[in-house]
Amino acid sequence: MNEGLHIVCTQCGAINRIPPGRLEDRPQCGKCHRPLFDGHPVELDGTQFQRHIEHDDIPLLVDFWAPWCGPCKMMAPAYEQAAVQLEPRIRLAKINTEQEQNLAMQFRIQSIPTLALFRKGHEVARQSGVMGSADIVRWIRGL
Repeated sequence: MNEGLHIVCTQCGAINRIPPGRLEDRPQCGKCHRPLFDGHPVELDGTQFQRHIEHDDIPLLVDFWAPWCGPCKMMAPAYEQAAVQLEPRIRLAKINTEQEQNLAMQFRIQSIPTLALFRKGHEVARQSGVMGSADIVRWIRGL
């Protein structure tokens, strides 16, 4: 049986099949050989975001933010810390709403920072406002 989790490489976009029991073993991309997880949120554009929500079998937590947003800058280190604790079971990503205005409109982002959790292509939870790393981790693990 050829079971495995589909994981999109953040570097080259290749879709990798990883056995669920090997997710914690620091898997590398079969195409570009870079680590599939590095403990940091990944910046996504609209095309990359679409690829992740369509093909990743793990949930995708997205921070919708903007470079001019003071609260967004304040939360950035906490989001980085949360990535260390939540990866590889959850992929953390950032979407700049200034550069990806269509995505911000599509998901009706009305205030930033806004965190949105996607599973199997669908938004399943949302939280707006600044959160500390412990709050982010607790919120996600409580879902």
